[in-house]
Amino acid sequence: MKRLVFPLLIITLLLAACTPQPTPSLAPVHLPLGYIPNVQFAPLYVALEKGYYADEGLAVELDYSMENDNVALVGAGELQFAVVSGEQVLLGRGSGLPVTYVMAWYQKYPVGVAASAKYNIQAPEDLKGKIIGIPGLYGASYIGFVALLSSAGLTENDVRLQSIGFTQVEALATDQVEAAVIYTANEPNQLEARGYDITILKTSDYMDLVSNGLITSEKVLQENPQLVESMVRATLRGIEDVIADPDGAYEICKKYVDNLAQADQVVQRKVLADSIELWQGERLGYSDPQGWRNMQSVLLQMGLLKSEVDLDRAFTNQFIP
Repeated sequence: MKRLVFPLLIITLLLAACTPQPTPSLAPVHLPLGYIPNVQFAPLYVALEKGYYADEGLAVELDYSMENDNVALVGAGELQFAVVSGEQVLLGRGSGLPVTYVMAWYQKYPVGVAASAKYNIQAPEDLKGKIIGIPGLYGASYIGFVALLSSAGLTENDVRLQSIGFTQVEALATDQVEAAVIYTANEPNQLEARGYDITILKTSDYMDLVSNGLITSEKVLQENPQLVESMVRATLRGIEDVIADPDGAYEICKKYVDNLAQADQVVQRKVLADSIELWQGERLGYSDPQGWRNMQSVLLQMGLLKSEVDLDRAFTNQFIP
């Protein structure tokens, strides 16, 4: 009987080798973006498509629900991460929410003002007395616009603001307003595609502010820094890939953005190219402390922030290579 031990052992090992082994489960991450599917999310699509998140053990699900309280949900521990702009972090911390900005996606603030060339608006001081359309007195567009005025020593009282929602292209094309607050990678490309001659003032040319990036909670930072590092690393790989190969990234976007293949390809490719310009920097992911100081000053000036917050806890560069 002892002679049977060795053959039986071999058979057992062969059977074990042929049996499918369970794949290690990926950690789910629900990532709210606060906007509809768009080529401007190309780095995330690339990171998903090429398996960069999976390589880090993450199963990332993108959420386009346009939720307004993502900072509060992260602060309360109901979400691990969210993509938000810098002013939301400071306003959240001013309300006692323990959130921290861990990766700067945009190196330049994407807000500006567009105007028909016939109005000869060449600098922020030229906005004085003008009728200016704005989506509303809220959000990044409002804050970026006030910062632009501030760079020229102007305030809201020096212009005539008109709430127009997100109809900037139509409002400018039909001369309902003399200028409009826009996202520099969006509306200008649509207007130029229609043949309109416009001038653009970019807030980032006059003041450094903190734009979209990745946030998490202090609790996640303390208890699971490896998760944060993995999320940042995979996202940065996506950004690097889009910068290196915009055409390849654009093709990937077609799988994630409905009707992109039927959209105006010239306009959409220009939107992606202009977005890449906003993401590029000497050190991808890095948060400039001066941008945070400027943002806090603007929010205090506007009365949206009642007192200074501890900027050292509002952001960190510890996960940036």
